[in-house]
Amino acid sequence: MLKSVVFDLDGTLIDSAPDLHRAANVVLRSEGLPEITFEQARSFIGKGASVLIERMVEAVGLSDDPNAHARLLGKFMHEYERDPALTVLYPGVIDALARLELLGCAMGLCTNKPEAPTHIALKHFGLDHHLRAVASADTLPVRKPDPAPLIKVMHDLGGPGLYVGDSEVDAETAERAGLPFVLFTEGYRKSPVAELPHAYAFDHWDQLPGIVAQHFAAQEA
Repeated sequence: MLKSVVFDLDGTLIDSAPDLHRAANVVLRSEGLPEITFEQARSFIGKGASVLIERMVEAVGLSDDPNAHARLLGKFMHEYERDPALTVLYPGVIDALARLELLGCAMGLCTNKPEAPTHIALKHFGLDHHLRAVASADTLPVRKPDPAPLIKVMHDLGGPGLYVGDSEVDAETAERAGLPFVLFTEGYRKSPVAELPHAYAFDHWDQLPGIVAQHFAAQEA
């Protein structure tokens, strides 16, 4: 049986909040605006860079001007499209991916991060060697929680499987795609675990291969 596993990126494979916080404050300082806190930046992650800028603008009390939004987004992407100096992999990610490969899993990525910083991060951490299919924020005209990007990645891998993510957006995406959701509880979710629909949950990456093996064994039984 085909074993497909697709991952979210920010808050799931990598903790990118420090770099997002840094880039946001570089932009705000360049505009003579007050900076946002790390906690604010972390809470803005999940629906892509454009929404992050919208939330940032609201947080600092700037008027909702489309021209200002476009300017700030352009500055942010210029600052963010570089090697992720402050971003880190969650502990155990690489070992887990290697173990999933030994289980015969085909793996992919579905993220709301724009394409350029997505591929920079994948190459920086060596994740590109493990992921056969990738959908980023600009792969399709729609993005998560619309299920189309996730469905595309699953199709590119050869069939449906598990989706692994950390947030409300990921849970909704999996639900709308009709796929089992595996929740990484140490990411950027804002709701209690019990409030997010999920088939499985884990708090350290060394637990994931066992979950995946259990799931596909049950499917084959």
